[in-house]
Amino acid sequence: MRSADLARMQRLATCLMPLMAAAMAGCASIDLSWPKALSTPAANAPDVPIAAAAPAPAPAPVAAPEPAGPTLAERAAAILKSENEVAPAVQRAFDEARKALRTGHVEEAERGFRSLAKEHPELGGPQANLGLIYRQAGKLPESAAALEKSVQLSPRQAAYFNQLGITYRQQGQFTKARDAYQTAIDIDADYASAVLNLGILNDLYLWDTKQAQTLYERYLALMPSGDAVVTKWIADLKNRKPQPITVSRKEQP
Repeated sequence: MRSADLARMQRLATCLMPLMAAAMAGCASIDLSWPKALSTPAANAPDVPIAAAAPAPAPAPVAAPEPAGPTLAERAAAILKSENEVAPAVQRAFDEARKALRTGHVEEAERGFRSLAKEHPELGGPQANLGLIYRQAGKLPESAAALEKSVQLSPRQAAYFNQLGITYRQQGQFTKARDAYQTAIDIDADYASAVLNLGILNDLYLWDTKQAQTLYERYLALMPSGDAVVTKWIADLKNRKPQPITVSRKEQP
């Protein structure tokens, strides 16, 4: 097997690892907390906010869309927060659901977020967290529906679109995934995780190596400390030679 093909397969294997690693990996949660609960997103963790609002500061660079690493609870904690004020009781309920997710009590967390979504249908955060929980459980249609709802409620939250792109990618809806990642980048041009995710999508699924290289280089420019893995991916793309087109069948006259 050619080295370039092997590198591609290795990259594909990395991206197919459960996002929640228990995945992005495990049981990481997206921190869809409210304004006062805001915290800087953890590195290598995807993001998602809680209610419609202007995007929060760019999250720390996130690893590939589906590399193993953060748990579902850690992922929830890496979400962008909204600037909207919420009642203290609502904040407490949200924090309790996040805590349940962080400690591995996924069913309890799901009940909490579902209750919040029902009682406060104007908030995007609970929907986004439900989208992560459903994706972790392999319920991709439900994940997509919840995340689509979250972006409708919070159309300026880049993190929600990034998470929606991940779910679309897992469903094999590559065009929708591309559009979702691009929307996240349009909202926040320095959103490193969305840039990287779009690069991987172009590389492995859309087979646009030129665009993939451009996005990988853009991602590295957003990473002050660099990223050795992505640097190797760029080298692979530069060394990759076009595959010859072979004709196995002849058209009927």
